[in-house]
Amino acid sequence: MTFDPGADSGRVVDPGAVRHLRAVANSLAGAWAATARTRTTFGRERAVLGLLGVDGLDRAGRPLAAGVVERYVGESVERLARGIALPFAMAAVEYDLEPRELALDVASGAVDLALEAELLDDPERRAAAERHARSLAAAAVARIDANRTARRELLSVLGDPPRPWIAFDVLAADVAGAREEILARIRGGAELLRIAVPAGRELSDRLAVSNGEAAGGVQERRVEGPLDAAPAGSARGLNLLRDVVDRAAAERGGYVRLGTWSPALAGPEQAVVAAFDRLDAVRVDPIAEVVEASIDPDRALADHAAASLLHARAGSTVIVGAGPLAVAPDMMRGVPSDGATRAGRALALQALAVGLLHHHGVGDDQIAIDTIPDWLADERDPFATAMAQVVLRRAVHPGAWLAFVEPPAESSVTDAWPFIVAAVLPQAGRTSHVLRRGRDDHDAAVRDIERVTARIAARTKGAVAVAAESVRSIETSVGGRAAALASASLRAAIETLEAIDRRGWSAVLGTAPGQSGGSESAAASRRIAADAVVEMTDAFDPFTAVAASVPATG
Repeated sequence: MTFDPGADSGRVVDPGAVRHLRAVANSLAGAWAATARTRTTFGRERAVLGLLGVDGLDRAGRPLAAGVVERYVGESVERLARGIALPFAMAAVEYDLEPRELALDVASGAVDLALEAELLDDPERRAAAERHARSLAAAAVARIDANRTARRELLSVLGDPPRPWIAFDVLAADVAGAREEILARIRGGAELLRIAVPAGRELSDRLAVSNGEAAGGVQERRVEGPLDAAPAGSARGLNLLRDVVDRAAAERGGYVRLGTWSPALAGPEQAVVAAFDRLDAVRVDPIAEVVEASIDPDRALADHAAASLLHARAGSTVIVGAGPLAVAPDMMRGVPSDGATRAGRALALQALAVGLLHHHGVGDDQIAIDTIPDWLADERDPFATAMAQVVLRRAVHPGAWLAFVEPPAESSVTDAWPFIVAAVLPQAGRTSHVLRRGRDDHDAAVRDIERVTARIAARTKGAVAVAAESVRSIETSVGGRAAALASASLRAAIETLEAIDRRGWSAVLGTAPGQSGGSESAAASRRIAADAVVEMTDAFDPFTAVAASVPATG
């Protein structure tokens, strides 16, 4: 059943405080989004090449688009700012080559895009390059729209399971294992499957350097070999597995959604994959990248801006995490905060992530927000804590879908979690999906995965049915400990957003020793990929073409 969004959370939290929280979050997100749209990054330029038709691997087995960007941009901030689209289009016109063929020549050194960029000083040649770039961008838009239409048509033919969908993570690492696991999980009743995307070469190299190791090599080994040995979350793997999911869904007689979980610095490229391979759900959370993965804020927000434009056009469901664990303020004070304060910070940071999506054109019907942070599951009153988070998120995001993610197996509430979900669902309103962890044994036989999936799916459906019946049969209200936790978390969320408004990122990232509380954190200026985001100058921007006329429905 799709729950009626009629839960009156206003009885528990102050509507004026909720409006204030939304106003501050929207103001901050709007300013950040506007600035982010003017910037480019290495990830954005790799995604530009993807939009223009560059995919696959180079002759050494490395991601082709990454090799082209690295060879052309190098360490030149000026080249990054000007973008790769026009030099690439200029070379395509000059050599009369298709995008992938040209990219292979650039990656091998046979074509020098720096020389092609010099030709852009000629007005006639620049005009020819711009015409070709617009043509390639138009082809990308047509492909994205065709996939959006294909999803709508498949839904009408196969039928759409009622929400909340029962979701599982695909645990197999390679295509061969993922194929068998997907078939077993769909036979067992899965309605949404998520696949982890491996870390890209840029992130791997930067992490290696920060750890004092040699860069390069990790990603190369990961992508070489036959398709069956490729990572399940690679572009090649997802393309194949999309077809596997569709065929199994047709056999079962109901549409099955395929989604991804991406690491930091991969947002724009994964958005291209999602749009071109009809991925139905993507997890996007730039704020968590900043707070938990130590990514430079400007880089994370610029990547997010580009990715969001594609998601808006493609119609993918964008999943936002329940909010990162921000403990830097406690570490600076030397005094730990209570659970309500940490939950309030998570609520505030999640509100910023949702606000950014809105400012980039992603509407509420495309947004699903995780409801309960993993680390809150082990609080002293897990049920009251869960209820408080549900009530708060429904109040702050009245039009968005909520989602529930089972905590890790080691959590103290693992056994009780389905019962907690059944109890809080009546207050959730519109619920997108419930993610179950399933079996953690990668070597489990296919029949065991199917059996375990079927059992878990049936129990989850039972919990959903109980919640639905309680909505129809019982008038419920929230009070006591849950109401108190909700009020305390809401106050902490507002304080967090107001602190960010006054002090910037240092309010949640902390300040370095010797700095005043109002200055930006020194750590923020040394964060991962801070050197890989710049203001765009005269770059041709295919993302503008993608966002120019987003379809209203579908």
